[in-house]
Amino acid sequence: MPSETAGGLQRIILDTARQLLTDVGYAQLSMRKIAQKIGYSATSIYLYYSNKDELVHALIDEGVDLLYADLHEANRSHADPSLRLRAMCLAYIQFGLNHPEYYEIMYVLHPEYIKRYPAEKYRKARRNLELLASAVEDGIQMEHFEACEATVGANLIWTQLHGVVTLLNSERVDKRIPAETLIHSACKHILRSFLKTPQHKEV
Repeated sequence: MPSETAGGLQRIILDTARQLLTDVGYAQLSMRKIAQKIGYSATSIYLYYSNKDELVHALIDEGVDLLYADLHEANRSHADPSLRLRAMCLAYIQFGLNHPEYYEIMYVLHPEYIKRYPAEKYRKARRNLELLASAVEDGIQMEHFEACEATVGANLIWTQLHGVVTLLNSERVDKRIPAETLIHSACKHILRSFLKTPQHKEV
């Protein structure tokens, strides 16, 4: 099989698995179902992934890398830690809304397959929280933010952003509130919870 064709098939396998995983769930996902969907034999899939855990972990890796790229770009967009943190909050939400299948696989689906997620991959995924923590720490050092444990602060930010993304993706938000209003209000609320005074900087 030519390398270009092989690469194309691997992409098809991943895209199909991502769609099936969010449609039928982890327990019902199988190599056979993926093969039937793409019109190949299950053997073709096993050339790339030895089992479905390995396949799902590859999808999580892709999602983690995509999110990191967005957060990293937002982190570089401003020298001011307040503006950096706001930009990263917006980037996180937009990632979740623009990539709902990846987001669901990463953070929403039942975690039975996460129990077998390799430790080194957890460390890689932690980079996203570390970017948030770095903005919090910089804000503390520059005396824009109240003193706190930056890692705890980053996790608190994550829980709030996760709530916004999951509620919007599941269409559980009050229809009277426009999505953009909720998104920008949530980011402002998060940022103001760190500022020494709400008037420190207009956000």
